[in-house]
Amino acid sequence: MALKISPAFSSILASRAGDNNPFPSVSSTSNSVLRLKTGSSPSALVCRAANDKPLTGVVFQPFEEVKKELDLVPTTPNASLARHKFVDDCEAAINEQINVEYNVSYVYHAMYAYFDRDNVALKGLAKFFKESSVEEREHAEKLMEYQNKRGGKVKLQSILMPLSEFDHAEKGDALYAMELALSLEKLVNEKLLNLHSVRHFSSFPPSLFALQRIIIERVEAIKMISEYVAQLRRIGKGHGVWHFDQTLLN
Repeated sequence: MALKISPAFSSILASRAGDNNPFPSVSSTSNSVLRLKTGSSPSALVCRAANDKPLTGVVFQPFEEVKKELDLVPTTPNASLARHKFVDDCEAAINEQINVEYNVSYVYHAMYAYFDRDNVALKGLAKFFKESSVEEREHAEKLMEYQNKRGGKVKLQSILMPLSEFDHAEKGDALYAMELALSLEKLVNEKLLNLHSVRHFSSFPPSLFALQRIIIERVEAIKMISEYVAQLRRIGKGHGVWHFDQTLLN
């Protein structure tokens, strides 16, 4: 094997011939070509820094170290190629959380349909619960995207039929529905915290970051709905509900 070098470097090699030659397995030639002696290898070259101290020790051997990774690349047709350090417990927990988000979205959609009725006609509450339903579905979709990115399989499960009537003899429909929404938000937040405690999430920062964004949104929703519940309790079932509804609408 021949490596072309500059004339200046050839003169340096010539001046260091003999025992002081820093490249004992290398001989220089007059036509500025560096030839490796028989039996030597590129790894036999000793690199030297500017201060003439040898740099020893191999830190990274990509072609050797990748061999063990190649053994981990699946060859079966249905196996994910992207999956890496993603445990089964985490995959199952994400699928459960997706089901939770879709169930809550379904309940909020039923609330939207109720308040949008012509004989209820609280358009502000209808708008609020419709937007809440979309937000829950978006959370489910974010978890689905993350599942696919990590090489997991999304497995959608059955969702339950929600209530269709939200009127309450003592509280009225607005307060009852908002208290139900607050309870749902707290329940989903508890489920998210359980997902947060799964071994994979506690040891993989990118997973924590993706999940914490959803948890932050949930905490903000709990605070907002808590204030709505407090306001509706002050208002009661009277005319103030209409003004509250107009506030949500506008």
